[in-house]
Amino acid sequence: MIAFVQGQVAALAPDLAVIEVGGVGMAVQCTPATLAALRVGKPARLATSLVVREDSLTLYGFADDDERQVFELLQTASGVGPRLAQAMLAVHAPDALRRAVAGGDEKALTAVPGIGKKGAQRLLLELKDRLGDPTGGAGGVGVGSAVTASWRDQLHGALIGLGYATREADEAVAAVAPQADQAVASGAEPQVATLLRAALQTLGRGR
Repeated sequence: MIAFVQGQVAALAPDLAVIEVGGVGMAVQCTPATLAALRVGKPARLATSLVVREDSLTLYGFADDDERQVFELLQTASGVGPRLAQAMLAVHAPDALRRAVAGGDEKALTAVPGIGKKGAQRLLLELKDRLGDPTGGAGGVGVGSAVTASWRDQLHGALIGLGYATREADEAVAAVAPQADQAVASGAEPQVATLLRAALQTLGRGR
């Protein structure tokens, strides 16, 4: 098992990062929120989970160990593969997922692309005793922070990377702009991870 990778970020794409480890470029599949916190040429440390298939070895990366653990627990439910588990973590932080499951929040799960009403009901039943109680963590991305000047571009690119159309991404960015403006007004930097989850929830309500 590869528990984590640590090194310089060599490249970024809509759905993966390449981390240079000992002269080897490790391709790591990440959520848009995690990718948004990485910078090419800067050091990073990602918790990882290796998914082995007959024809592939895929490394998934996470902001912290808690996110990785939830990723692996989600896949114990029937019908949940690594892609869907990753999509769930793109929309909801680990504690948000725990609260949704503990509270039977079907709407929260249907906000995830690929999960319908029946699927959400099944997941709530199967995951009820698996994810545990909320830890009280903030659920933010632990590998860095977004820069204010480019939050719109990062958020837009993350949504496109998740498969949304340009028009949908434009509308979602516009919908969360007041939230970002409020952060700037208070002297804080807009956090792309937080904005992404808000944007995805907006898109989920529109479906």
